[in-house]
Amino acid sequence: MDQPKVAHADEAGAGAPFLDALAGHPTEQVPVWFMRQAGRSLPEYRALRGAGSILEALRHPDLAAEITLQPVRRYGVDAAILYSDIIVPVHAAGFGMDIVPGRGPVAEHPFRESADLARLSRFSAAEDCEYVASTVKLVAAESPVPLIGLAGAPFTVASYLIEGEPSRSFVRTKQLMHQEPGLFGALCERLVAMTVDFLAMQAGAGAQALQIFDSWVGALSEREYRRFVLPHMKEILARTSELGLPAILFGTNTNHLLGTLAETGARAIGLDFRTAIPVAVQRLGEATAVQGNLDPTICLCSYDVLEREARAVLEESRAARAYVFNLGHGVLPETDPGKLAALVEFVHDQGTAIRRDEVL
Repeated sequence: MDQPKVAHADEAGAGAPFLDALAGHPTEQVPVWFMRQAGRSLPEYRALRGAGSILEALRHPDLAAEITLQPVRRYGVDAAILYSDIIVPVHAAGFGMDIVPGRGPVAEHPFRESADLARLSRFSAAEDCEYVASTVKLVAAESPVPLIGLAGAPFTVASYLIEGEPSRSFVRTKQLMHQEPGLFGALCERLVAMTVDFLAMQAGAGAQALQIFDSWVGALSEREYRRFVLPHMKEILARTSELGLPAILFGTNTNHLLGTLAETGARAIGLDFRTAIPVAVQRLGEATAVQGNLDPTICLCSYDVLEREARAVLEESRAARAYVFNLGHGVLPETDPGKLAALVEFVHDQGTAIRRDEVL
């Protein structure tokens, strides 16, 4: 892989390949974007962002819109993703969440009992998150590619509320699920309402696609997922489908859940780097578009390794009728932006031929 040329957003076209892929159609050019493409890996982000809480930064639409657009201009990706965070709604509702550098989302007083439901009882996206709508409008007016709105799925958001911080074992969350299923269900029902309201606001402001992050749902068994999560995800996807926008559902360690994820109604499933695309397609069915799934650490390797591994992912993607190239998780902070620019160029230039198994 040669040293990269800097890509510019106006060279990326109208972004139709991304939306076509989410609609289930093969595309002439393989669309590509990256989770966490906006943020710490970009020097222009670090220069603009400065210090302070990310939740405070999000309250400034001009700043959040500019950060959203920075990777579009630099890389020429086929979609922008809103610079936001999945805990914005619960933070805005006054639950008492913050994002602590080096730790992630932290609740000063975690969810423990039914009385805690009252801490989520008052939420209106239009009133409490108007600044997010303003950001979406600014990006939609300027971006040459579709904008992806985002939200967290009930299980993942609930796990932050219950655990009080990021967890590897989710002990308290699983205890609440099994010992007090009614309370856990009531919490998820409230989060469903907040999520739908939050996504609808973004759609109304100009988002053209949605991604729902259920980052930690892979910690559940299929039986647990069917009992405690699937009904809520079906409701979210059914209600957001009325908005007329395609929705991508992403989680990590979900290989064992793929068949069940296909039942949620998501238009596309984002795969982490642990799941082989042909296996995923077999379990999801050809009607579901696939997004993924290069290991983000590969972007820290040399250009020749990056090209080799990207080619391998594209070769695997032949199994998918509709496909979007992405990483299998978010861009790592130490990633060289030049590597991502080169990766976009490689996928755009050679992705289609590789997927068609043509000789290059």
